[in-house]
Amino acid sequence: MSHVAKSKADPIDDRSEGLEQPKAGPGEEHSSRVDVPSVELPEGVKGNDTFNAEEPPPLPTRSGRWNPLRQTPSVAPAAFPTTQASARPRLQATATTAVSRPDIHTQSFQDGSQEISTNSTQLSPPPKSWTGWGSIKRLKIHDGDDSASIRSYAPTLGTAGDVESLLGDVLGPEHTSGWNILSRQLEETGLQLPDASDDDEILHGFDREFDEIDSLDSSADNEEELLNQWKSKRKHFLILSSAGKPIYSRHGDDNLISGYIGVIQTIISFYEGAGDQLKGFTAGGARFVVMAQGPLYLVAISKLGENDSQLRVQLEALYMQILSTLTLPNLTHLFSNRPSTDLRRPLQGTEPLLSALADSFTRGSAPTLFSALECLKVRKSHREMINNTLLLKRCESLLYGLVVAGGRLVSVVRPRRHSLHPSDLRLIFNMLFEAEGVKAGGGENWIPLCLPGFNKNGYLYMYVSFIDQHDGEEEMSATSRQDEVAVLLISANKESFYDLRQMRDDVVEELEKNGSMAIIRSAIQKGRYSATDIIPGAVLQHFIYKSRANVQFTMPSYETYYPTLLARRRLLSLYHNLHAVVHAKNAHLKVHHCISRDVVSLAWITPLFELYCVAGPNANRNALAQSANKVVQWARREEERIFIIGGA
Repeated sequence: MSHVAKSKADPIDDRSEGLEQPKAGPGEEHSSRVDVPSVELPEGVKGNDTFNAEEPPPLPTRSGRWNPLRQTPSVAPAAFPTTQASARPRLQATATTAVSRPDIHTQSFQDGSQEISTNSTQLSPPPKSWTGWGSIKRLKIHDGDDSASIRSYAPTLGTAGDVESLLGDVLGPEHTSGWNILSRQLEETGLQLPDASDDDEILHGFDREFDEIDSLDSSADNEEELLNQWKSKRKHFLILSSAGKPIYSRHGDDNLISGYIGVIQTIISFYEGAGDQLKGFTAGGARFVVMAQGPLYLVAISKLGENDSQLRVQLEALYMQILSTLTLPNLTHLFSNRPSTDLRRPLQGTEPLLSALADSFTRGSAPTLFSALECLKVRKSHREMINNTLLLKRCESLLYGLVVAGGRLVSVVRPRRHSLHPSDLRLIFNMLFEAEGVKAGGGENWIPLCLPGFNKNGYLYMYVSFIDQHDGEEEMSATSRQDEVAVLLISANKESFYDLRQMRDDVVEELEKNGSMAIIRSAIQKGRYSATDIIPGAVLQHFIYKSRANVQFTMPSYETYYPTLLARRRLLSLYHNLHAVVHAKNAHLKVHHCISRDVVSLAWITPLFELYCVAGPNANRNALAQSANKVVQWARREEERIFIIGGA
């Protein structure tokens, strides 16, 4: 048996306090003596002694006292002295009151993993000059890991005395001494905190984002100029087949983007050849997300800060738009017979629908982000009267009946135990209110349509009629499309056109007679409420409240604080960040609070609702919390006005 000798300088204390006392069996007495395997013991302890649990043996005498203040040699780890019988380092220790402050850096990622690095630091303050501090865009943050605000990445520099929390009682950065001290030291070192200027650089010229790119000349002299225009776009959507055939591109024609389509198809094929599936990557300051759906590849390229899951929802919507035209069996049949099929011919005429949907994602789409519907705010009794009118005048072939005003749902009748999926309604609203393919202003349309959320294998038939609100006194060109009222009647019978048209005439006549049409027009003219209308004196500038049970949301008007396209895009980007944090994988956040120099925001998630609030930079924390509570109380009190509960 090999024995390990213990050095006199070894600070290990073999007291019996650390040993577990064995439990006595039945009929046995407890013993206070524990047998220990025989080892060579230090001087001063007899070999035939056993340790007593009540009287620990004396510690071995030390040959000398080592004072850590007397010498501070810099010794490499391999240079520690060791005993001859053991390769273990001979550590030296003594009683001390000095505290070594470890410098621990922890970074959490979206998948729940953490990266921890530890290094021992001296008690003296760190140097004032430090590197590696740049804008948040250059930090290693996985998609959805937006839970930290600017201050979460600001290092706490050494300062004289105790520095209070950077958060402070008031959220405005100019009101906390910690923030002011940090700002002064950043100025001394010549560094800057990231602020809205980063977004300004990304969104510079955003109003030209939707301008069409010119066509390529026959001599290709303007190819470089067109490529620069194409690269200046902040968001692209590309659809191609598994054979590399281009199907759709939001910006640029086939002659311009064919090279890029080929590169993307080659990269995807390389990963598939290795038995892997490419889902996304980052290059050139843009996020590339790839989604494979049967024989199609859908690619999103974004510089607007959306994470992968949000971009996938948008790609899924584009795929649903294709299915709404072809149905899944037809799409599969086309490529099963001929993998190199050019799908642009079967999809001819649907490009405006795809482009309108893609542009809504670029501008920022709250219904798509929250996967919910927005309803027109009317009294419960008025909504019930509209529902009863649809039920009273319904025909036998009716499957769904809807009254829609400016992209907001007013009333719906449906079969029992059936409901329209929000993604299907999004496709319908995009066709009616975003694209220009459906005639408005009193016209009627008969549209075969596949609703993938309802049944992706077949068609339904939709009768659409816009109600002329001006009786011919005003031209349609002077009327905003968002103010239009439409009656939508959906049937599974393709021969039901005349039945549905008669039902439409009866419904409109009854709505005019009982005053419901006037109520709808009044609600449209009134527009959305403002945050101060429901909470006078509130610090909130905007909020979105989503009812999870009803899959619907409500929000105030943009006009007060966000009247321009650029301002709304910034607001929706903020909502994207909040949504990504609270819905990140393995996230267990219930309340998330974020501070920047320009805005203070809050996300509050419960099983019943989701609330996202935005306030100014000087908003008080208590005032923000009180405003959020008041919004929740108001939404519960007005639930039957702002939401459709159950439908008819």
